[in-house]
Amino acid sequence: MSNLRIHRYTLKEISVPTLLSLLIFTFVLLMGKIPRLVELVINKGVPAAEIVKLFSYLLPTFFSVTVPLSFLLGILLAFGRFSADSEYIALKASGISLYNLVKPVLLLAIIFSLLTAWITTTIEPASKTAFRGKLFQIASSNASVSVRPGIFNDEFAGIVLYTRGMDDERGIMQDVFISDERDSETPTTITARQGRFISDPNQYSLTLRLSDGSIHRRPANIKHTTYQTISFNNYDINLDVGRQLGNKSRHRSRSELSWSELNNAIDKASRINTKFHLQVEKHERVVIAFAPLVLVLIGVPLGLQSQRSGKGAGFTMALLVFLVYYVLLSLAGNIADKGLLPAAIILWLPNFCFFLGGSWLLHRTAIEKPLQIFSAPKKIRQYLSRHSSTGGES
Repeated sequence: MSNLRIHRYTLKEISVPTLLSLLIFTFVLLMGKIPRLVELVINKGVPAAEIVKLFSYLLPTFFSVTVPLSFLLGILLAFGRFSADSEYIALKASGISLYNLVKPVLLLAIIFSLLTAWITTTIEPASKTAFRGKLFQIASSNASVSVRPGIFNDEFAGIVLYTRGMDDERGIMQDVFISDERDSETPTTITARQGRFISDPNQYSLTLRLSDGSIHRRPANIKHTTYQTISFNNYDINLDVGRQLGNKSRHRSRSELSWSELNNAIDKASRINTKFHLQVEKHERVVIAFAPLVLVLIGVPLGLQSQRSGKGAGFTMALLVFLVYYVLLSLAGNIADKGLLPAAIILWLPNFCFFLGGSWLLHRTAIEKPLQIFSAPKKIRQYLSRHSSTGGES
């Protein structure tokens, strides 16, 4: 069998479980968001097409995690089957070394790393911005749609709104009454002849602009009677759409910045803490992109050796390796955020450690000197079986 044919066979065996794992893991992560999005359909009357768009904006956020994990599991399942069916032994007997067998896997790892880099540096920030923008659009449109003449509306925190009439074509309310208790010490009552909603998608702000009205205030913390009345031609009330946006800040977060915007923000940052946070975000995007390359060094020997300890052992160990990897990345990110160590050093440390450990483990497997940990479950089962048999005879 030629090397090219073997490489094609290896790629096929890895690609199929990787794609299936990608679908399953992405679906599992999406399940956590479904109740929130279903609530928008049921309680807010959001069209199903808008919910589909929200789902599509969420996918890139999950892919930065599910792509490396799926690739690791694909390697594990493929090489685990090679070991269980003795195909790896047959290949070695034919003169095919482990390093030769790993070549197509490394090529696939490079492709997945480039894909992950494209997601983390370009697609994911854009999708997060689009997701928040769509949520804001839904929230702001729902604010005007949910207002009905003759009904008290309490969608906004601390504000109760009532209007006598509504011009649906122009979105203008007539004879508006508002009870504003956002400041508990100075409750305010506002009346106006007209009012309409004005949204600013760039700043994620929603404003209620009132015309020809008056403001009535009576401070609650003053013992003697005090009453204040102010007349106005135009008056703006900044409304809180935090309920619809998940109580997020109006300003774009660092994870929403594009690659060029992130670099510009780092150059212009005046506060050292802000610069640390931005640098952490920049290095995290690149570090995660290298996850498929470092995890392949762990997955290949793990898949070949774990089958000696049972079919489920390799799967469990792969999940543990993946969990340890991302826990270390999170820990490194927290340390870098606090400015204790430079982001360029601490964030790359997990990849460096996994690269060295994976290379050593791959070499041990290639020279047929696996770690004793792989044979431990088998020894435990033999020990328990032997003692149970002895106990039964007595």
